[in-house]
Amino acid sequence: MNEINTFVGSTLEKWNNDSSCLISILLDIQDEFNYLPEEALTMVAENLNIPLINIYSVATFYKVFSLQPRGKYLINVCLGTACHVRGGKRIVEEIERILDIVVGETTPDMQFTLETVRCLGACALGPVVVINDEYHGHMDVKKTGKLLKQYTES
Repeated sequence: MNEINTFVGSTLEKWNNDSSCLISILLDIQDEFNYLPEEALTMVAENLNIPLINIYSVATFYKVFSLQPRGKYLINVCLGTACHVRGGKRIVEEIERILDIVVGETTPDMQFTLETVRCLGACALGPVVVINDEYHGHMDVKKTGKLLKQYTES
C-alpha cells in the first residue's frame, strides 16, 4: 500500500466513512499532500460510494482545493478593492517577475505557488500578501522582494 492509500484509508476511518463529511475528508487530504491527488479522489469515491464526478464537482467548486501540486509556500495576493487601489496588482506583477511564474503557476522547484484572492478581510492592512496563512500587510513593490527572500532563505 502506498503513502496515498495509507493516508486516505486512515482519513476515511477518522471520518467513519461518512459521505456527509466529504469536505472535511478532502481538506485533510489537501493538508497532507498540498493538493488532491487523483488516486486519493478515486479511493474516496469508491469507499464512500459517491460517483467520482461528484467528488470532482466539490473539489473544483471550492477555491481551497487544488487538483495540481502546489509549492511549499502558497502566496495569495489580495486584489479586493482596497488592496487593488493601493497597488495590489503591481505586487502581483513584481512576484511574477521575481519568481518567473504567472498567477496560478508553481515554480519548477515546487517552492512557490502564486494565487490571487478577491478579499482577505484585512482592508486596513492593504495591500496584503498571505504566505501559508501568514499575513503581510502594507505591502509595496519594494517590500515584495525582501519578503520573498525571507522564504527562499528558510
